Amino acid sequence: MSAMPKLFADAATPAPLAATSATPAEGILYRPETAADEAAIEAIHEVAFGPGRFARTAFRLREGVAQDPHLSLVAELDGAVVGSVRLTPIRIGETPALLLGPLAVRPDLKSRGIGTALMRRSMEEARVRGHRLVLLVGDLPYYWPFGFRVVKPGSVEMPGPVDPGRLLVAELIAGAADGVHGPARGGA
Repeated sequence: MSAMPKLFADAATPAPLAATSATPAEGILYRPETAADEAAIEAIHEVAFGPGRFARTAFRLREGVAQDPHLSLVAELDGAVVGSVRLTPIRIGETPALLLGPLAVRPDLKSRGIGTALMRRSMEEARVRGHRLVLLVGDLPYYWPFGFRVVKPGSVEMPGPVDPGRLLVAELIAGAADGVHGPARGGA
């Protein structure tokens, strides 16, 4: 019996989820996102991604699907939301997964470990809650330490154009990507 093909484009083993080189910023409170945070999060997204964010394929995949309230987190400093990460339920073929994004931090607070802390906390909470896979569109050098690898070309069909080198997946449970393929669509 042959092994199921991996969803990863390369054979490299993902880094352990706990590994990090960034030191989290002092005085930051990390907590689940609430409806009251929406305006602050939207303001950060506007600055970070601009108006073109609504046309991106990842946005189209999330459209009409609520992010998971247990996994979507904000970073708060002195009572103000300064960063956020969202995880939204999707399917890849018949396999349940999560779509990570957007991840954004206020520009004046970048490079202080806030984004790293948001990623680590949301991914660990997803793993604890039994999720197995996380998909995103992003830059491999940033997301590699979180266990993300490039998706094998042709294995995931997105609802719009995506640079294949930026379509990334992370296994929260070893072997979760084995045999996964098909169209990505929003919803559990």
